[in-house]
Amino acid sequence: MALKICIVEDDESIQDVLRIILQRAGYETSVHGSGIPIMEHTYRIPDVFLIDKQLPGVDGLTLCKHLKGDEETKAIPVIMMSAYPNLADLSTLAGADGFIEKPFRIDALLGTINKHVRQPVPVGISDI
Repeated sequence: MALKICIVEDDESIQDVLRIILQRAGYETSVHGSGIPIMEHTYRIPDVFLIDKQLPGVDGLTLCKHLKGDEETKAIPVIMMSAYPNLADLSTLAGADGFIEKPFRIDALLGTINKHVRQPVPVGISDI
C-alpha cells in the first residue's frame, strides 16, 4: 500500500510538479489549494503533510500549529516549504518536522520525505 502525502500548495504549477514527482516515486497524493479543508477536517488523513508557507486564508505556519495541536494528527510528520530560507526556524517553532526551501531539488524533496515516513519508498533519482 502506497504511503499518502497531503500537499497543501496554492500554486497550480507547483502542485502539478509535486504530484508528478511524488506519484512517480510511489506515493499516493492528495492536493489542496488552501488550508481550509485541513482546518475543517474535510480531508483524508495522510502519512505526511507537505505544506507551503504562503497560502490564501490560513497561513502554512498556522496550519502546521493546528495539525500539531490536534490529537488525531499531531504524530503525522509536517514538512513545510517556502521560497524564504529564513523560515526554517519559524517552521520548527510551529512544530514542523522538516523544511524544504523552494526551488527544491528532487533528491532533497524525496530525501526529506523519506526521512520522516515510517516505511521509506526506495527510489533512485534515475527512476523519476
